[in-house]
Amino acid sequence: MVVELSVIGVFVGILSGFFGIGGGTILVPVLLFLGYDMKTAIGISVIQMVFSSVYGSYLNFKKGTLDLKMVSIIGFGGFFGALLSALIVSRVNAFTLEVLFFAFVIFALARMYVKTQQYNTVIQPHPALLFLIGTAIGLFSISIGVGGSILLVPILVGFLHVNLKNAISAGLFFVVFSSISGVIGLSMARVLDYESGMIIGLASLLGVLFGIHMKHQVNDDVQKKLLLLFYIAVALYLFIRLVGNG
Repeated sequence: MVVELSVIGVFVGILSGFFGIGGGTILVPVLLFLGYDMKTAIGISVIQMVFSSVYGSYLNFKKGTLDLKMVSIIGFGGFFGALLSALIVSRVNAFTLEVLFFAFVIFALARMYVKTQQYNTVIQPHPALLFLIGTAIGLFSISIGVGGSILLVPILVGFLHVNLKNAISAGLFFVVFSSISGVIGLSMARVLDYESGMIIGLASLLGVLFGIHMKHQVNDDVQKKLLLLFYIAVALYLFIRLVGNG
């Protein structure tokens, strides 16, 4: 099983680096397919996100695409929100969490149809508003085993006029805060499989390196189309699974 988890980790790492996601959007369905229950899959996903987000953010910072000031405020909000996620995971049944996860993927898929317009000036909202945005994203996203970047990126691009590649880098940095907080909270709920999470997390580091290199080699339109195809595949799998379990 170590080999299988390592291969999954590398693949998830590539997606994390290329799309700026924590990796849970693909990792959770894969773990469900392998026979893990939903709550255990969420815990493994959160552990993996710590590895991929920290390393990926370091690489993005070196490449100059990460605005630490803005995202740090949102990130601290995400840390606070993610701490509360254990309350949701421990009280909501697995099928409901799967439905929420499916709804999350559909939202991500729908927003990909919205054309992202590039602006020359980035809007700088009040820090309190940024903190509240981070809190809301952290609370919801960690509860379903994802880092929250797919929610944050459209906010940064659509409302704050951040460049797409910079927004993707910011999204991955946000996952640092939400995932570390999520590990703390979920450990208290005792739903973490540390061994599987560590194997996948360590293997994902290699994938992140390759994924970030790929991100800087393609233009925004190609990146957006690839992400759209990715979410269509994930949504179809989750729909089939829900229908079978419903």
